[in-house]
Amino acid sequence: MSKKPVRIWVDGCFDGMHYGHANALRQAKMMGDHLVVGVHSDEEIERNKGPTVIKENERYAAVAACKWVDEVVPNAPYLTMVEFLDKYNCDFCVHGDDVTTMADGSDCYHAVKSAGRYQECKRTEGISTTDLVERMLYLKNHPLTADSNLNYMRPQAFVVHDTDEKLRIFSENNRKRRPDDRVVYVAGSFDMFHTGHIEYLKNACKEGTYVVAGIYSDKAVSCTKRAEYPIMNLHERALSVLACRYVDDIIMDAPVVPSLEFLNEHHIDVVCHLAATSSEVQDEDIYKVDHVVLSDIKTI
Repeated sequence: MSKKPVRIWVDGCFDGMHYGHANALRQAKMMGDHLVVGVHSDEEIERNKGPTVIKENERYAAVAACKWVDEVVPNAPYLTMVEFLDKYNCDFCVHGDDVTTMADGSDCYHAVKSAGRYQECKRTEGISTTDLVERMLYLKNHPLTADSNLNYMRPQAFVVHDTDEKLRIFSENNRKRRPDDRVVYVAGSFDMFHTGHIEYLKNACKEGTYVVAGIYSDKAVSCTKRAEYPIMNLHERALSVLACRYVDDIIMDAPVVPSLEFLNEHHIDVVCHLAATSSEVQDEDIYKVDHVVLSDIKTI
């Protein structure tokens, strides 16, 4: 007789979905077999916490793109109830080891805690939506230069904790490249990972069977965009990309203009880029492989 799959419930705002959210979902998924994620509506969040940064439809899409998520429930109630866990056949609820309260100050999870259907995961240090907003405000007043070191220019809180370990964990169980795979290469800054990035990567998947994402260095992003970018450093941006279900592997500190040697070294079969970025490429001959322009996707 087969064992009944363990279904897990996680809920939250997931406002400005970042690698801290993804890490919580990863930890929750490790506790069972099927992860159901409830996402609160804009109205529910505003009633209990205040207005959102990102609108609900984009938050739903961002959670759905996380590779550890099996099912998304839109418009989940802010108060986590046993009845809702039962409705979706979930055995228990998982939340981070921080306190979340209703507008009246009561614990959002008191009902499932009382029922013995609550477990905790470790909160990821050094990242939150509030922190990201503070970074944007900080960098607006302290723009980077071409010679800046991102970690020295920013407050200590901007540094990622246990970076190498997180990269290793986020890469676990990624599908290995097969000899017959058609390898697709995409590249970008992937700063403040959002639904535009998700659509870009999702469309790139249609051009092959294995997607490799190149991620530009902090200095490259600052030089090619504006001085106040990137908001997130290279390792943080890498974690966000690794959490996406449409990516199989990443290349950190990727060249803004990839050489033919680079493409051959990584056995790239097809390069995908946005139409808006093609003007940055001075020599189209670097794309000796199949050249695909994804012109119907938003500019990164």
